[in-house]
Amino acid sequence: MPRSNHPRGRRPGSDDSGDDETLDRMRAGWRRTEERRDGLWTVQPVTAVRATKSYVCPGCSLEIAPKTPHLVAWRADGLMGEAADLAGRRHWHNHCWRIR
Repeated sequence: MPRSNHPRGRRPGSDDSGDDETLDRMRAGWRRTEERRDGLWTVQPVTAVRATKSYVCPGCSLEIAPKTPHLVAWRADGLMGEAADLAGRRHWHNHCWRIR
């Protein structure tokens, strides 16, 4: 009888996208909600590996260069709805966000 070259266990066609999604979340950092004096904010850390574009930090008006770890923040309690809050997200230096 010929030997099977197929791996045992998980099948290539099985839908295990949940594991990949969890791993991506761990790599990117955990999204959290922070309360500041001006309201509730959703904060998502961005690792150096995932930072591929440059942005201008609203805290110091300096560039956040590619490959620089930083965070993205947007309102969690905006009046215009979730879509408008998400469209208004901004990239911040970690230090600028902490001292804000």
